Amino acid sequence: MGLAVLDEFEDIRPYRDAEVAGVLARLLDTGELIDLAAARIAPTWHRLLPGLVRHWVRALLRRRLRGVASVADMQQLLSTHVEKLVRKTMTEFTYAGVEDLPRGAPHLFVSNHRDIAVDPALVNYAIWLEGHETAEIAVGDNLLSRPFESDLMRLNKSFVVPRGGGSARAQYAALRRTSSYIRHTLESGTSVWIAQREGRTKDGFDRTDPALLKMLGLAWRKEVAEPFGWLQRVRLVPVSLSYELDPCAAMKARELYLRDRDGAYAKAPDEDFRSIELGILGFKGRVHAHFARPVEVSFESAEALADFMDRTIVGNLAVYPTHHWAEAELGGRGAETHLRSMTDRVRRELTEARKACPPEHAPWLAAQYANLIESKRALADAKD
Repeated sequence: MGLAVLDEFEDIRPYRDAEVAGVLARLLDTGELIDLAAARIAPTWHRLLPGLVRHWVRALLRRRLRGVASVADMQQLLSTHVEKLVRKTMTEFTYAGVEDLPRGAPHLFVSNHRDIAVDPALVNYAIWLEGHETAEIAVGDNLLSRPFESDLMRLNKSFVVPRGGGSARAQYAALRRTSSYIRHTLESGTSVWIAQREGRTKDGFDRTDPALLKMLGLAWRKEVAEPFGWLQRVRLVPVSLSYELDPCAAMKARELYLRDRDGAYAKAPDEDFRSIELGILGFKGRVHAHFARPVEVSFESAEALADFMDRTIVGNLAVYPTHHWAEAELGGRGAETHLRSMTDRVRRELTEARKACPPEHAPWLAAQYANLIESKRALADAKD
């Protein structure tokens, strides 16, 4: 990797090994981060004796980070937390298709997007279990409003993607820069993960944004004759992520209801952080990741490629009893049968989520699950 390239992407690329120690020291000196950790680790004592608990948490984190001197060290540390996440918040985690991907070759993974942090973590966990190097993760700068958030993500092999803002020329320049960085990363032998659209799917309809696909091709546009000739140079892998339960379903239902009622939705300042925390810690039931074969078909338009991606991603989504329950619930009959087919833990978590949900939000909660089935049906009908 040349110096000129490093300078070009200095403010968006993941941190390098030589930067890890300095970034960790900066994080341990960030009071806001220490307070967040203290409130999570020892909430009662943090309220009663904040200064003492901050000192204790900083010392605890320093001990846990002792020996972390490289990006690989950080990845190894985080892998133990992902294993704990799977063990404690999932009935089971399964995956398919990774065995068909050649080891040592970089891939561009494009998945549906249901959870801010868990989606890319599970993609990386699955490929890591099969002997692949983990991918770099695309993260929107809208999630990185505080400097320590950017530091944390860039320590974890993430690169920053600008989200809107500025003039049309500035936005286009940002898109070209993102595309160039992705190309550079792939050509350096490292895989990349990016979501199929900006923002999570909240209504249950997983759809690929054609604008994303156009952005991906910008870095090759002067070298290929066909609009999507870049697909011949990239292993584009559609990935389907299926969750039996979404810990953030109630939050999403509230947003969907308010958008429908008011025509707009104003996100609270800490809402993304709360979504990340709930998504990580909440119970998910069964979770499945399906890796399709790399795209080898040629396409004439972004819309045609997006349609292919949608059929592949949605077609490979797993359908669980929660989805059948939701469809029956909205249809007014048969829901109890599907409730009985769930495990006790899933049924209990779903029942509690429904009870905690205001009556006006409840249909939006059920629709998130039911729409997975409707999404499959709609794409099948369109094909016919």
